[in-house]
Amino acid sequence: MNHKVIGAARNVAIVGPYLSGKTALLESLLSVTGTITRKGNAKDGNTIGDGSAEARDRKMSVEVNSATAEYENVRFTFLDCPGSIEFAQETYNALIGVDAAVIVCEPVADRTLTLAPLFKFLDDWQIPHLVFINKIDRACTDETTCGSNFTEVLNALKSVSSRPIVPHQYPIGKNEQIIGFIDLVTEQAYHYHPGAPADPVPLPEHLKAQESAARQQMLEELANFDDRLLEELLEEINPDAEEITRDLKMELGADLIVPVFIGIAEQDFGVRPLLEALLREAPTPETTAEKRGFIQGENKVLAQILKTYYTPQGGKLSLVRMWRGTLADGANLNGVRVNGLYRLTGQQTQSLQSVSAGEIVAVGRLEGLKTGDTLGSDEFLPKAEIIPPVYALAIVPEKRNDEVKLSSALAKLLEEDPSLSLEHGDTHEVILWGQGEIHLKVALDRLRRKYNLPMVTHLPQVPYKETIRKPAASIHGRYKHQSGGHGQFGDVYLDIAPQPRGEGFNFTDKIVGGVVPKQYIPGVEVGVREYLDRGPLGFPVVDVAVTLTNGSYHSVDSSEQAFKQAARLAMQSGMEKCESTLLEPIAKVEICAPNECTSKVLQLVSGHRGQILGYEGKKDWKGWDAVSAYLPIAEMQDLIVELRSQTMGVGFFNWEFDRLQEVPEPLAKRVLLTTGGNGNGNGKS
Repeated sequence: MNHKVIGAARNVAIVGPYLSGKTALLESLLSVTGTITRKGNAKDGNTIGDGSAEARDRKMSVEVNSATAEYENVRFTFLDCPGSIEFAQETYNALIGVDAAVIVCEPVADRTLTLAPLFKFLDDWQIPHLVFINKIDRACTDETTCGSNFTEVLNALKSVSSRPIVPHQYPIGKNEQIIGFIDLVTEQAYHYHPGAPADPVPLPEHLKAQESAARQQMLEELANFDDRLLEELLEEINPDAEEITRDLKMELGADLIVPVFIGIAEQDFGVRPLLEALLREAPTPETTAEKRGFIQGENKVLAQILKTYYTPQGGKLSLVRMWRGTLADGANLNGVRVNGLYRLTGQQTQSLQSVSAGEIVAVGRLEGLKTGDTLGSDEFLPKAEIIPPVYALAIVPEKRNDEVKLSSALAKLLEEDPSLSLEHGDTHEVILWGQGEIHLKVALDRLRRKYNLPMVTHLPQVPYKETIRKPAASIHGRYKHQSGGHGQFGDVYLDIAPQPRGEGFNFTDKIVGGVVPKQYIPGVEVGVREYLDRGPLGFPVVDVAVTLTNGSYHSVDSSEQAFKQAARLAMQSGMEKCESTLLEPIAKVEICAPNECTSKVLQLVSGHRGQILGYEGKKDWKGWDAVSAYLPIAEMQDLIVELRSQTMGVGFFNWEFDRLQEVPEPLAKRVLLTTGGNGNGNGKS
C-alpha cells in the first residue's frame, strides 16, 4: 500500500441547495490553490463545475463534476454536486465515495429547512460534514445584526441536524458589511481582503463577550466527547488551540459534530480557512477506508463506480473511488479491460498510468458496469438507494426512422442517470419517469444533443379500465361465412357477469354433450379476451366472468377461428346490456414534508380528490410528518410540482398502485369526452 498517496489526498463533496453558491465555492477553491488563473461564473457559463451544455443553458448544476487541486502537497478531489432536489440521486451516488462533505448554505434561517434531506443522508451514512455559510454579508444589515443573525442561522441548522452544530468562526461586521471573522479555536481576529489571505487584527473590544460565548458553546459541544476537555472546562482551564484542533479532527472524522464556517465564495472570503480545516481536520482516505472496514494491507483492488458519463470524444467514463489496491491502465477489472485512467478537472482530463487506494479517478470503457457497482472484488459495497420516480412524460421520436436507435440511446441515458426509468405502460406509450419537470427536460436535451434524437412529449394517458354492473345471460353469437369450398361456422351462447373488484377475468365452460367440441373451446376464450381488450367505453374490461353455456358446430365448416369470431360477436352484443362503467387507478401515497407544512399537504390531498388516511411523525426524520392517503393516479401527474411549491422544494412522496375504483359519473362523462369516448382509439367506431 502506498501510504504517501493515501496520506496526501482528500476527497470532498460540495453539496447544498440550488443557488447557495456551490459552484462559486469550487471556483474559489481552485483559484486560491492556483489550479486556475481566472475564475468563471455561472452567468457566463464558464465555470469548471457546470461544463455540460445542459448546465450552461440553465445556469445550474445538473450532474456531478470532478475537479482536482493541490494544496500544501495534498491532492484534493472536489465533487461539485447538483443542488436541485430533482438531481439528488447524482449527489447521493457521489457522497458514498468521499471522505467529507461541505454543505453550502445561505445565511437565511428560514431556508435551512431545504437542507434537511442532505443532513439526513449524511447522518445515515455517517459521512463527516461541515457547513460553509456562504454570502454571509447578507446577514449584516447593520453592525449589530451580524452576530445575532449568525446565531439565528446556527439555531436553525440545529433544527435539521441530528449532530451538534459547532461554530468554528464568528463574523465581524462594520456598518452594513462583513469585514472579517474571529477564529474561535485560536481567538484570533482577521480582516478579509479580496483575492488575498485575510490579515490578523486585534480582537474587537465590542465583540469579546459574543466571541467568548460562541467559543464556550464550541468547547462544550467538543467536551461531550472528550472527558479530558470536560475536566479542563470544569476547572476553568483554557485549552490550547492544538488540543481543540485535535478534538475537532477526531470528532469530525467520527461524524459526531458539524463545524460551521462562514465566507463569501465569489470574493474568496473565508475560503482559505475552510481549505485549512479540510486539510487539518477532515479525515484522510485511509481513515475513511478503515472506518468502512476495508483492510488496507491487501493489494487486491476494491473500488466503486460513483458516476457514469458518456462523452462525445472518449465514450464511456466511470468516476471511480479506489478503496483498496492499485489499478493500472490496461488491467482487467470485473472481466473488462480498463481503457484509460484519468484525473478530471471539469471537462479536462489528465491521463494516468496507474492509481492507488484513496483516489477518485475516471476509468475508461467499463462496458456492462454501471453506477454503484463494486469493482475488483466479490464483495458488494452498499450503494445509495434509488429515489422512486414521481414525474413522467410519454415520449415519441420526432422522426419515425429514429425508433430503431432510440432503445440504445435510452439505455445509455439511464446508465448516466439511474434515477430515470422507462415504462411501457398499459396505454402502449413509452413513458420516461424521473424526479421532476426540469429533470426530464435535461434528459430530453441529452437525447437531442448527444444522440441526435429530438423527442415529442406529452403527459402520459391515465390507464383507465372499465367493468360492468349487470349480468347478461344466454347471449347468442353466430359466425357463418361461405365463400366457396369450406365455409366458416361457429355458434356460442355466453353468460356474462360482473366479478368483485380486483378479481380480474375468469372464463369457464359448461358444455355438455359435445355441442361445442373441446378443440374449439380455446378459440372461444381467445375471442372473449380479444374483445375485452377494448370494451364499449373503449378501455380494457376487467373483473368480468364469462361462461360458455351452449352452442353448435358444423362437422366440416367449424374451426377454432370461427368460434373465436362467434365469441367476439356474442361479447359485443352482450356487453351492451351489462351497463359498463369507467374505472380509474388509485394509488396509496405517503407524502413526507416538514411538520410546519403538514396542513398544506392535507389541503393538497383534499384538492386532488384524495382520501386522507392519517398522518404521523416520520420515523428518524427530525421535525417531519408522513401523510398517508389514497389518490387517483389521474390527479398525480403534477402532484410533485405542487408539493415542492408548498414545501420549499423538499417535500417528496412514495406511491404504489392500490386498486381500481369507479370514476364519479360527472367526471366519467368528461373523461369520455376528452378521450373521444374511445380510450385512445381502442373503442367502438
